[in-house]
Amino acid sequence: MKQTHILFPTIVLLIISLFSSCEKIFMPEDEKSDPESVFEYLWKQVDEHYSLFDVKNVDWSTEYSNYRRKVYAEMSDDSLFAVLRSMLNTLDDGHVNLWSGSDVASSETIFLQRYGNGNFDLNTVALTYLRPDHHTTGGMAYNSIANGQVLYIRYGSFSNSASTSQLKKIISRFPNTKGIIFDIRQNGGGEIQNEWNLMQMLPSDGQLLYKTQLKNGPRHNDFGDPVEVRAPSNGDNTPYTKPFVLLTDRGCYSAASSFALCLKSYRNVTVMGDTTAGGLAIPSGGALPNGWYYRFGVSRIIAPDGKNYENGVPPDIVLTLDPACVAIHRDNIIDSASSLILSTSK
Repeated sequence: MKQTHILFPTIVLLIISLFSSCEKIFMPEDEKSDPESVFEYLWKQVDEHYSLFDVKNVDWSTEYSNYRRKVYAEMSDDSLFAVLRSMLNTLDDGHVNLWSGSDVASSETIFLQRYGNGNFDLNTVALTYLRPDHHTTGGMAYNSIANGQVLYIRYGSFSNSASTSQLKKIISRFPNTKGIIFDIRQNGGGEIQNEWNLMQMLPSDGQLLYKTQLKNGPRHNDFGDPVEVRAPSNGDNTPYTKPFVLLTDRGCYSAASSFALCLKSYRNVTVMGDTTAGGLAIPSGGALPNGWYYRFGVSRIIAPDGKNYENGVPPDIVLTLDPACVAIHRDNIIDSASSLILSTSK
């Protein structure tokens, strides 16, 4: 199979361009807007364009049989929305959404993973590790811990600023620390560009980060040629070669998940904590005949080991938050990451 080699920003622009074309394909033209027609339209759009049936282990034809019988001509908008929401929820995908103008449907599974399996306590982090004298640069809050030997950075959302210059500023403020703990637990994702910015500070030799494929036909296995995405060049930045520990949990979704996957290809990085919530595919969508909007994943990402981690990127070291530690205002995951850095740097 043909493979294209391409760097990170270029592939993002390519995918965005292709998605714009997809959205034009997805727009309905002169479609009936009665409940039965709306159901048929949405089911078909997902059937022909959704990229992850195999990963989600969903038989979409069976779901058609399960939900089509619940739709009838005289049903209310609220009832139709409830049926469509239930059908879409079978995909267990946080990038699958439906907007009616008065309601929003999102994955119940991802919601429960984030809030039911949290591996993070904000109060403990704020009081013990960031502390009142912490600094904030862009979207990153930080301070030194372990008697000034480790730099702890808390980054809560990829929607918040995280430029290369900001990370350089943070590192320069604590030049004598022996490593970085970069905490993205409960980070629901955001801007892909922020991943790129942060990775420009890590040692790169153009190593493979992942391969991506775009759905390009109506059959479930119709995909374009894989495109290789490789680590960005450091440019004029001096790469950070000291130990770098990334903390993850089931609240890490979308850009936070892809960041975790990318960082596993860097030689000085260790991913620690819990498996992420996934969400590696890039979503696109369109309008239903009745004016509601939908989106779902139309690509897939394959890791360097050949696996698809759409359902979650596993850490290198699995650790769960110990309630006994939280009770005394300690985070055993941060403490373990700190110990790893100090032992590695000796």
